[in-house]
Amino acid sequence: MEPKTILPADTYTVINRTILTEYERKVIISLYEPIIGSNAVSLYFTLWQDLERSFDGGKFNHHHLMTTLKLGLEPVTAARRSLESLGLLRTFFKEGEVNDYYYEIYSPLSPYEFFNHPIFSVVLYNNIGSSEYNSLLKYYKKQASIPKDYEEITSSLDINFKSISASSLNTEVEIEKTETIGPVIDESYIDFALLLSSLPKDLVSEKTFNKRTRALINSLAFVYNLDTLKMCELLRMVINENGVIDKESLRLNARKYYQFNNSGSLPTLIYRTQPEHLKSPEGDMSNRGKMLYIFENTSPYDFLRSKYHGTEPTNRDLKLLEYLAIDLELKPSVINVLIDYVLKSNDNKLTQGYVETIAGQWKRLNIETADKAMRTAEKEHKKNKTKVFATKVSPKKEDKTPIWFNETQKVSEISEDDKKELETMLKEFR
Repeated sequence: MEPKTILPADTYTVINRTILTEYERKVIISLYEPIIGSNAVSLYFTLWQDLERSFDGGKFNHHHLMTTLKLGLEPVTAARRSLESLGLLRTFFKEGEVNDYYYEIYSPLSPYEFFNHPIFSVVLYNNIGSSEYNSLLKYYKKQASIPKDYEEITSSLDINFKSISASSLNTEVEIEKTETIGPVIDESYIDFALLLSSLPKDLVSEKTFNKRTRALINSLAFVYNLDTLKMCELLRMVINENGVIDKESLRLNARKYYQFNNSGSLPTLIYRTQPEHLKSPEGDMSNRGKMLYIFENTSPYDFLRSKYHGTEPTNRDLKLLEYLAIDLELKPSVINVLIDYVLKSNDNKLTQGYVETIAGQWKRLNIETADKAMRTAEKEHKKNKTKVFATKVSPKKEDKTPIWFNETQKVSEISEDDKKELETMLKEFR
């Protein structure tokens, strides 16, 4: 089990599970960095460099990473998790007087694999735009073929060499090779038992959903925020009479469905909503219950957009959302609670430092549900209400809190503006 915090004195050893080349360095910078950010890329290259200058048995401590990257332990940990999520790093941990780690480095996917991946290609496109995306695609495109009027005169092996007895050679030697593991994705997005029972029995069987097909379906469900029944609808359109799934058509239809329902845009990670297994039971009609429903069934982007009264949030605020979702890996509903709490308690301003302070605390507390985030915010507010912003705002403003604070709060105690806002949000998100 991973410890709650990493200490500067904790040691680590870097192991190379692949063959790293300068070409892969270019791939990391051009294709991965727009998704995981500069901190994660800098950490990857630092660990790569540590392989070349290992000393004292190859061990380093995390203070070395902090001084090299000029980052605190929290950003270093967030960067490490980004590398893990995209399949560039595996981490192993052993507890002791000084905790010890092993970091296994893996190669990035090849450009061909990357551009044909259902998650990477979409997220990269949406992060850098069509012009830059097409420029990268052109750069990595296969070189032009040789004209047909040229004759090949390449020598074959048997013309230039002769064989010897294989008994004089050691064929058991293990040779290093390039290894990739791809992105790490939870396989719980699609209920395959339900999927199988919902499709025509004469077309599909267990064999229809082999390991690669399941991985593709889960990836598409993740990136396009599709549930099992919606995926079933898409699969009905792409299964032929022999029960074979046309994977390219499935990718295309998933993308078209998402674009149709999102004004032509493609998704980034901030468009996800709370996973079903982390949601609360429905039916609570209190103000708190209503807000809980909104937090759990709204993506951070849509929730923030509602705070802008339906207009597009600023790039700065969207970057802040991406930091919370990608770097800190906070759950969507937790991000929504954080946004609502900060806006109410900070005079309707998303101050980056204030947001990051609370987000870091919630990450350390391993908060994954909206309910726990709400209770933590309430507890923290009660503890600090006498001093938070005491020198900057009036007592009236200091007392302004989200309408979900205090479960026993009476309806008559809620302002008309808050009641109107709550009802508007419920209508919009249901």
